[in-house]
Amino acid sequence: MSKNALSNPAAVMSSADRHAIISSKKYKPPKRDLKSLIERNRSSGGYLFKKAAGNAVFVVLRTALLFGLCFLILQPLLNKFSLSVMSEMDLFDSTVVNIPREFTLDNYRMTAAPALLDYWPSLFRTFTMSFLIAFLQVASCTFVAYGFARFNFPLKKFWFACVMGLILIPPQTILSSIYIHFAMFDIFGLFTLIKGSPLSLLDSPAPYLLMSATCMGLKNGLYIYMIRQYFRGVPKELEEAAYVDGCGKLKTFLRIMLPDARAIITSCFLFSFVWQWTDSLFSNLFLRSMNLMSGRVSAIPESLVSYYHNNFGRDVLPSVAYQQQLVATGMLMFIAPLIILYLIAQKGFVESISQSGIKM
Repeated sequence: MSKNALSNPAAVMSSADRHAIISSKKYKPPKRDLKSLIERNRSSGGYLFKKAAGNAVFVVLRTALLFGLCFLILQPLLNKFSLSVMSEMDLFDSTVVNIPREFTLDNYRMTAAPALLDYWPSLFRTFTMSFLIAFLQVASCTFVAYGFARFNFPLKKFWFACVMGLILIPPQTILSSIYIHFAMFDIFGLFTLIKGSPLSLLDSPAPYLLMSATCMGLKNGLYIYMIRQYFRGVPKELEEAAYVDGCGKLKTFLRIMLPDARAIITSCFLFSFVWQWTDSLFSNLFLRSMNLMSGRVSAIPESLVSYYHNNFGRDVLPSVAYQQQLVATGMLMFIAPLIILYLIAQKGFVESISQSGIKM
């Protein structure tokens, strides 16, 4: 036994014995008083206090930055919530800032009424259409992205440049062409030959469903790029092993590659669902007759004026402040399902972002 071991019995103590002593209630950690800390700092040339001060400054700055970012994100929502639970009289009370003098839920009942949002039927229609469009977009984009990542075909770089064009070119630039195309929809002249005129698909969900299924929907170029980047990072040995075991290309994609891409597919589905939920461009163009929530929220002031005309006479008008109060209430009711959806699927969303290497 060495001299160091005799002077320090803990050095020859087994890890199990040390753990038992530390776990016992009689164990008390050694106290480090101010004098010993000063001595250690002096022996280290002042490095100990410099490191502690640097860590403390870093923690304070990080906390202040995170608090500021969270406040910037949450402050508009908190303001809208404060407005939504105020009475109309509180809007004109200069002493009321954020905390209402009279708490009320009448604004939610008024906004959810059939005259304004018609909340539950509109919510069901919006959820159904957003889910269907998101499913079609993710399904088609996944097939296309896998093809770009794993197969060679003629003009591959050209077609991928077209995909990048979907990301870079705003959809407003081709809106008139899309409108004319679906207003006079014809496939190789077959509808003109059979009916004598092209088929009009406007004011129906058919055009948007066709665009989503053919990777021409909202933000589809971004989904193709994200999923392609993920598939390019998957080792090719996995597919080669599947081919050796007798799997074809389609079965390899469905049984090997697709289950492994659940995280990135979940992320793209959430993006597609949220963008369709809040979209007003294609919704107003193709889905106007469905009365989706994005259109009804923006039309709350006009709907409120019509409600007052029908119930109180044409000379009675709601105040502008009350109109904006109901708009704030409608916005909260509009985004509440999205917040719930994110809380449910946040694990897969965060995992997909970390795996794909995309920095938000």
